Amino acid sequence: MSNSLVLLAEDELSLAHIVRESLYERGFQVVLCANGEVALKKYKEMKPDILVLDVMMPIKDGFTVAKEIRQSDKNIPIIFLTAKSQVKDVVEGFELGANDYLKKPFSVEELIIRIQVQLSKNGLLQVETPLLEVYQFGDYVFNPRKNLLNYGNHAKALTSRESEILNLLFIHKQEVLSKSVLLTKLWGSDSFFNARSLDVFITKLRKKLMNDPSVRIINVRGIGYKLVY
Repeated sequence: MSNSLVLLAEDELSLAHIVRESLYERGFQVVLCANGEVALKKYKEMKPDILVLDVMMPIKDGFTVAKEIRQSDKNIPIIFLTAKSQVKDVVEGFELGANDYLKKPFSVEELIIRIQVQLSKNGLLQVETPLLEVYQFGDYVFNPRKNLLNYGNHAKALTSRESEILNLLFIHKQEVLSKSVLLTKLWGSDSFFNARSLDVFITKLRKKLMNDPSVRIINVRGIGYKLVY
């Protein structure tokens, strides 16, 4: 996945440069285009691995670019960036062949994860956070490899998904982990139904962490979750 070539078409230059630099730091190559016409030209010249297209661009908008590309290339992943939030706009984007759709404002981290998801062979991002033998927080000892949460002499079995969520929360302990990032990493999509599933798993984890009141999974409204202890 490293050295993959991302074609980024975004006419808001300050945002474009931030995204480009962040992608460079992750090992991606980036070709930056300020409008849809340039994006089409660079696509034909450079054969990128993925397209990230702003919808509202001068000369040719992102929808037009995607429509023209899809006439000859059905496989290249396309992610739309847009300030449009109406359902009909999202539907139109997917009907034109979008693989993903990210509404502005967005976190660059979330965009990078979505790019990684599209570039992964099976369409799902493999979680790359390290798994230690055990983690300790508060009075708990957590073994992510065995899906076990120990409190004193009592061990509670976790499901694989519960263990994955707790592992990510611990890796990002004391910081807010975006709900969208969590969903995209573990489910591959931040759809409404996946979000409801995540809420259920968080509730179950909270119940299993009730023995030590100093350990909590905090819901940061509108953003995500934070493990504190």
